[in-house]
Amino acid sequence: MAQTWEATVQHTKQQDACAADSDAAGSTDSGRCRPRWAERKADGGPGKYAFLPWLLMGMGAFSNVIEGKTGNPWLAGLGLLAFNSVYITVVWTSFNPRLRHSRRPLYALALLTAITFAIALGFGGDWFLFFPLLSLASGTVRALRGKKLAAWLIALSGAAGYLTGWHNGSPGAFGVGYGTFLSGTVTATVLSLFDTIQELNTTRQELARSAVEKERLRFSRDLHDLLGHTLSVVVVKAEAVRRLAPRNLDAALAQAADIEAVGRQALTEIREAVTGYREGSLSTELDRARSVLEAAGIEPVVRQAGPPLPPQAGALLGWVVREGVTNTVRHSGATTCEISVHAGEDRVRVTITDDGRGAGGLNAGGTGLKGLTERLAAAGGTLHSGPDGRRGFRVTAELPVGTGDMAGAEGVR
Repeated sequence: MAQTWEATVQHTKQQDACAADSDAAGSTDSGRCRPRWAERKADGGPGKYAFLPWLLMGMGAFSNVIEGKTGNPWLAGLGLLAFNSVYITVVWTSFNPRLRHSRRPLYALALLTAITFAIALGFGGDWFLFFPLLSLASGTVRALRGKKLAAWLIALSGAAGYLTGWHNGSPGAFGVGYGTFLSGTVTATVLSLFDTIQELNTTRQELARSAVEKERLRFSRDLHDLLGHTLSVVVVKAEAVRRLAPRNLDAALAQAADIEAVGRQALTEIREAVTGYREGSLSTELDRARSVLEAAGIEPVVRQAGPPLPPQAGALLGWVVREGVTNTVRHSGATTCEISVHAGEDRVRVTITDDGRGAGGLNAGGTGLKGLTERLAAAGGTLHSGPDGRRGFRVTAELPVGTGDMAGAEGVR
């Protein structure tokens, strides 16, 4: 238990430090705030440099220019330089986070398309191999993903195959057309797959962060309810010891023994709350409520009607009794407190009424009642609090009996 407590405290300190770092840096991307599985660099798939080696497909055309086998070698060299430059521009802008969703990659791709058709029709032969490179560059452009890319690749591969067959003969037409279609399709599919993986990793990080925040909220609620009630009981019984000690030593010792028992029980409950397995009991809380109210000089009146409740529903309503009685003892100045439990076939109602100072004396909008309202709402129940007539205060909680398991799973762990 002690190790669990220390581990939880250390985890909470680390999360608080992460939150402080995030606020100071304006970002949640802090190295020590990532889960262990996130410390490894996420595989974002092939980057822009992975598409540069494919330019080697133009080595045949380049060799023809160097060897003088291509007419107008200076013009062919300029065409080769222009294709390579614009190809790199398309890939660079497609992988640039600031430009990938703009129209700049599309403009660069349109210019690359014009250059490809010009050099292929102008020089023929190996220059038709630039069509698969054009298709490869098209697959990197995110604005063309989906149906637009499919239509573009079909048209491009058809045109590449037709022009190759018209210029070089039919044997190479199918290879160029098929290679053109396959290059763009595979590139877009692979990049889309890695984009999806990155989105899943981001979603997993958000879920992990949400789970930490939810657990922190649960922990703070439990500690508030546990410590607020327990310390109120200790204070009330300590006052009873002080009053009784001068005239009734045995009664004072009994109250002191109660303080010891409450302290030991509080330690057990806090350990259970830390480990997340605490389950309360409505009957136990009602017994504690009687003892606390009597020690505070408030007459307890407890009424129960109906069949027994499911354990989890009783545990959740036990929190209501605990918080209501704590508020009565600490704030109301009442002389009588009535606790009524009425269980029906479908719903159960718990009502806590006192004859104290009313809303002006009670912590009506405090953290405890807000937390209970949220817990009951998550289980399909309701909680209402407010003045009871001219004097006094009333807290009423209703909960569907059939959702008791949900209540316990969400709110009373």
